[in-house]
Amino acid sequence: MISRQDVEHVAALARLGLSADEIDLMQGQLSRILEAVAQLRDVDTSQIGPTAQVIGLENVMREDEARAGLGRELALANAPLREGPLLRVPVILEEGR
Repeated sequence: MISRQDVEHVAALARLGLSADEIDLMQGQLSRILEAVAQLRDVDTSQIGPTAQVIGLENVMREDEARAGLGRELALANAPLREGPLLRVPVILEEGR
């Protein structure tokens, strides 16, 4: 079981301001987590090879399809500064002008 002092120490490291009730709650929850991890130590994994991914990977992205978008005039309709078909921006650096 994890001690109250351990919970307070971890909370201080994480810069969490926990109340006394929250510390009690975390103490119980962290103790149960550590007990579950301890159970995993007893599992024989000698016949299991190292793995980086346990399920098959697949591409879940959709196919690229060309779709009509905004036309230039509509895209620049609310631009504060325009120069012909282009968007004009104010000069920020005078250098190289």
